[in-house]
Amino acid sequence: MSGSSFGKLFKITTWGESHGRGLGVVVEGCPAGLSLKESDIQLELNRRRTGQSKVTTTRKEGDKVQIMSGVFNGKTTGTPISLLVENEDADSSKYELIKDLYRPGHADYTYDMKYGFRDYRGGGRSSARETVGRVAAGAIAKKLLAREKIKIIGFTRQVGKNIAQTIDFNEIENNIVRCPDAKMADKMVNAIMRARKKGDSLGGIVEVIAQGVPAGLGEPVFDRLDADLAKAVMSIPAVKGVEIGVGFQSATMTGSQCNDVFAMKNKKVITETNNAGGILGGISNGMDIVVKLVVKPTSSINKEQNTVTRQGKKTEIRVEGRHDPCVAPRAVPIAEAMVALTLIDHLYRNKFSQL
Repeated sequence: MSGSSFGKLFKITTWGESHGRGLGVVVEGCPAGLSLKESDIQLELNRRRTGQSKVTTTRKEGDKVQIMSGVFNGKTTGTPISLLVENEDADSSKYELIKDLYRPGHADYTYDMKYGFRDYRGGGRSSARETVGRVAAGAIAKKLLAREKIKIIGFTRQVGKNIAQTIDFNEIENNIVRCPDAKMADKMVNAIMRARKKGDSLGGIVEVIAQGVPAGLGEPVFDRLDADLAKAVMSIPAVKGVEIGVGFQSATMTGSQCNDVFAMKNKKVITETNNAGGILGGISNGMDIVVKLVVKPTSSINKEQNTVTRQGKKTEIRVEGRHDPCVAPRAVPIAEAMVALTLIDHLYRNKFSQL
C-alpha cells in the first residue's frame, strides 16, 4: 500500500526525493474553471524554500514550479493537475561519507527495516524536501477556499523557551521566524543563532488558524475533522505533537472552565470562548479552527554523537551539510497547506451530507 496520497475528493499524491532530479505533486478533484497561474503557486513555494534567511539551511533552491497538466489558457480543466519542481542545488557528497551509519533522530534505520533498501542522499523520501509538493497543492486549495471566504493563517508560536505573547497577524511575514510578536521574534532569532553556533538545533510550535470555516464539516466517526487535521499535520516531517484548541491545557481545567458557552450574535449561533478550537464532536462549529503542532529540534546537528553502522558496529557520527537549525519558520507554510488541503476535501465531502 502506498502512503504518498492524501484526501478523498480533493486528493494529492506527492513524489520525489531530496537529492533526486526533482519533486512534485499530482492534484485530483480540482473543479474546472479555477483561474490558476504558476505565479499563484510560486508565492507559497517562496515562503517554504531553502536559503531564505540566516535561520534556514543554506541550500539554494529556487523551487520554481512548472504546471505540467490540468491547466489550459490559465484555467483548470477539471483533469489531474501535475506540478513539477526541479532540484538545482543538491550536494550528495556529505552523505557518501555516512551512508552506512544511522543518523540519530532520522529515519535511516526505520526505512532500512521496512524496505531493506534506502536512498541515503539527504534522507531521500523521508526528507522534508518532499513537502514542496504539499505546499504547491496547498496553494490551489487556498485559492478554492478563498472563493468560500475561508482564510488560513499560520505562524510560529514558540521557539525553544521563547513564546509569542501578542498575536499581530500583520507582523508574521515581517520577520524571518514568522512570529506574530515582534519583540519575541528577535529573541527567537537570537536563540536559533546561538544553537547553530554550538552545532545544535531547537524545536518549536507552529499554530494555524482557519477563519470563515462554516459549521458542519467533518465525517464522524473515523473521519472527524479534528482527526483528519491531526493526521494531516502529523504527516509533516519533525512533527511530534498536535493540539486542537486548548488541547493539553484542558487537562488542568474544569468542565465549567473548558466548555464553550453558546450565544447568538447577528442571528448566528456562536460560542463565547473557543477552547474547542472550532470543532465539536468531530464537526466544525463555525468558530475559528485552531491547530497547534510541535516540531522537534532538527535531527541533523554538527555535534559528535554515538551511533551504529548498518552492520551493528558502534561508531561516532557528525552530520555535516546544510540544515535548518530550527524547522518551525519554514514549517509554517507547510502546516497551512495541510490544513487547507484537509478543509477543502471536507468542504467537498460535506456537499453530499444533506439532500
